[in-house]
Amino acid sequence: MLTLRKAADRGHAVHGWLDSWHSFSFADYYDPRHMGVSALRVLNEDRIAPGAGFPTHPHQDMEILTYVLEGAVEHRDSTGTHGVIRPGEVQRMSAGTGIRHSEMNHSSTELLHLLQIWIQPAERGIAPGYEQRAFPVDERRGRLRLLASPDAAQESVRLHQDVRVYGALLTGDEAVTYSLHDSRIAYVHVARGELTLDGTPLKAGDAASVSGQPLLHLRDGFDAEVLLFDLPKV
Repeated sequence: MLTLRKAADRGHAVHGWLDSWHSFSFADYYDPRHMGVSALRVLNEDRIAPGAGFPTHPHQDMEILTYVLEGAVEHRDSTGTHGVIRPGEVQRMSAGTGIRHSEMNHSSTELLHLLQIWIQPAERGIAPGYEQRAFPVDERRGRLRLLASPDAAQESVRLHQDVRVYGALLTGDEAVTYSLHDSRIAYVHVARGELTLDGTPLKAGDAASVSGQPLLHLRDGFDAEVLLFDLPKV
């Protein structure tokens, strides 16, 4: 079964410096039909004005991934970590028992475009942690590259949950097939460009949840950048 989530149907908030689209209920946007998929609780597409960002604020018991599409985000947190995340890099922050952090546009002149992804951890009260890794274009071109996993396989960032996140770049004749176990749900989000998922056209911002079918076919890409989440059924 494939359930489509069109980009224009997402929640939308504009706060001057921030233009944000919410795939699931978040902040002032509430839709009981869209509270998340399995452990995936938040998928926000944010555009942040130059020199602006999220000032220091707290989180607890959440796995937070930052995936940058354009520009660079500067991260600081209460563990003393300081980093700059650019396109092709993934940041994982485990909030655990509690952490305070800020996420700011690193540039005073360029727009920052990113995805903020929150995943509910399997266990509460873990120690806060931070990890950042680069995934070059050639590792994602025409194939699904593992970006995050519970066992840090293939040099992916480690998630404290039974979730695997893949990224791919597809255009022209490039195509990928993904095997989905019957006990799992896939959530496919198109970050940029367009492609087809089992013949269903998806454009930037569109997404689809899939269950009950053993193979997923991603093809017909046009400058497509896509994330695939492999999630447990709950």
